[in-house]
Amino acid sequence: MNYDIVFLLEESSIENVLNELLPKLIPPEIRYKCISNQGKQDLAKSIPIKLKAFNKSSPNTKFIIVHDQDSHDCQKLKKDLGQICQNSSDAQVLIRIICHELESWFLGDLAAVAKAYNLNSLGQKQNKSKYREPDRLNSAKQELKKLVKEYYAGTHSKQIAPHLSLTENKSRRFQTFIQGIKNVVEMIGSSRFCVISLTYNMIDQSLCPLCLCGSFHSLASSTVS
Repeated sequence: MNYDIVFLLEESSIENVLNELLPKLIPPEIRYKCISNQGKQDLAKSIPIKLKAFNKSSPNTKFIIVHDQDSHDCQKLKKDLGQICQNSSDAQVLIRIICHELESWFLGDLAAVAKAYNLNSLGQKQNKSKYREPDRLNSAKQELKKLVKEYYAGTHSKQIAPHLSLTENKSRRFQTFIQGIKNVVEMIGSSRFCVISLTYNMIDQSLCPLCLCGSFHSLASSTVS
């Protein structure tokens, strides 16, 4: 089967979230598929295989790669993933780096977490400074465990995901991720296909220059500063 968009994901917890979000963002006439991997190394090995395979059967497929930043240097990680793509195929690729962990998205929407665990008072903590800017937290997973002791990343993302708001999340990276998907959907709808590579910069809390210029670049010719 041919797909318009294929999501290549680091792990299944991200897929759990996307399974809830994507039907709200992608119209039914656009076909997409999520492929999760068993961590960073597995994803890195999978990217060239998937790009080459889909290029043969579905050459117009766009790819969105989703990877946690964790302790990596964001620019280097993006550059390394971009190099893997360049060496594998001329496929159209969007690279998204989650800063720092998926749990930053959950901390950005404590109302969703409260609904998932029936913790009615939890949403009131959203006004605390660290939850107003959850992308700044280096260990969002540990922070979430302090709030919800039974939280387990492997499976509980599926419990929280249905309650996530597309518009009220305090994570700036979450909102940028959502907008990036909307942009790709719009590009597909208007038949203006291009390669786009975006990343996050935690130092100045802004997107890198490639994301700010308002235009799209070929991954093969873009220079990462």
